[in-house]
Amino acid sequence: MNRMTRVRMLVGAIALALLLAGCSSGPARDDGRVTLRFQSLAWQQESVAATRELVDEWNALHPDIRVEYVQGSWDSVHDQLLTSFEGGEAPDIVHDASDDLADFAYGGHLADLTDLLPERLTSDIPALSWQSVTFGDGVYGVPFLQEPRVLIADAARLRESGVRVPTPEHPWSWAEFRQVTKELSGDGRYGVAWPLKEPVSATLNLSLSAGGRLFHRGADGKVTVRFEEGDEVVPRTVHEQVNTDRSASSTTLGSGGSDTLPGLFAGKYAMVPLGFSYRQQIVQQAPEGFEWQVLPAPAGAGGLAQGVSPQTLSVAEDCPHKKEAVAFLDFLLQPRNMVRLALGDWMLPTGRQALADPALRTPEHGWAVGAALASHLRPAPAQSVRGYPEWKDKVATPALQEYYSGAIGLGELRKRLEEDGNLVLARYQR
Repeated sequence: MNRMTRVRMLVGAIALALLLAGCSSGPARDDGRVTLRFQSLAWQQESVAATRELVDEWNALHPDIRVEYVQGSWDSVHDQLLTSFEGGEAPDIVHDASDDLADFAYGGHLADLTDLLPERLTSDIPALSWQSVTFGDGVYGVPFLQEPRVLIADAARLRESGVRVPTPEHPWSWAEFRQVTKELSGDGRYGVAWPLKEPVSATLNLSLSAGGRLFHRGADGKVTVRFEEGDEVVPRTVHEQVNTDRSASSTTLGSGGSDTLPGLFAGKYAMVPLGFSYRQQIVQQAPEGFEWQVLPAPAGAGGLAQGVSPQTLSVAEDCPHKKEAVAFLDFLLQPRNMVRLALGDWMLPTGRQALADPALRTPEHGWAVGAALASHLRPAPAQSVRGYPEWKDKVATPALQEYYSGAIGLGELRKRLEEDGNLVLARYQR
């Protein structure tokens, strides 16, 4: 070997070493450590603090496997992950929601965790929750937090009206709910405010309580949309409350959940259907003396069933240290840690042991009502439907918005969801 060849080899070796050192999840660095990038979508102050504390605790206990916390955002996570996956720059550990995983799983961007997950974790989380992250024969995430939709009610207004107050054991039917909202309306006040800026998930998930299904998978594995009797109950109830009974405010249809809280506090609305985690905002923002309570969403042919898209933790397929990444997930989701994350996010843990913690079963702030609903939660209807994001954005959202506002009727809504919707889905199922 001549001198020039040796120089070239030395330069190449140095360049390779520098390249590997710059890769966050590459082979062990000179100090013997592996570094894993964990992109978290925690956003509430308590949730971010709890997650960062757990990362710090892991790093203190595992000096050879360092986890680097990276802050992500729910607002842009799908496009951001898609870009990073395709560019080979994805984080090793990915925080997302189960209804966003299908295209990433089928696209080969997420690791199949079937043979990597510890038995402790797989047995603690119910099978229904695992269904939300199962695509084909693989498991592409760990579902760890979930939130039912509940009714946040003005307790004093309910008490003064004399209406029957529902419980998880004796909920309102959808017909009774409609009647109650009529009784609570009048003099410029409404029985309910529906914040439906993003109407699709709320409609589909609550429709499970009425026996709705919407997406039907055939023997060939292909999915078609059929808007049947059970699927009509929830959208028809909302439509009639807004356009016939005038018991629901039309102005909130384009609003987000937070936008309705001032009206709730001011007595304009008696109830608002919201995700369970909104209780934190109410605690922080409600004026002194405002009495509020958490009620279960109405029940129908499907009982209290409703769809949820749990928050998930996945491992990127390109991560070279999958076992170490799963070890971190196992630590993060120990029952005591899952309780900390649930309290930080004001949500329910999926794990049975965590859900049994007394802190999550207290009547204060409606925790007990949420815990009682946990056994009724099901994977959201669209979990495994490829092309769902496009169907939701281009077909379902505008169709439901027009129906709820009274611009189109139920027949036109059915036509657009089925005919236009199936054209979109067909492109993903060839």
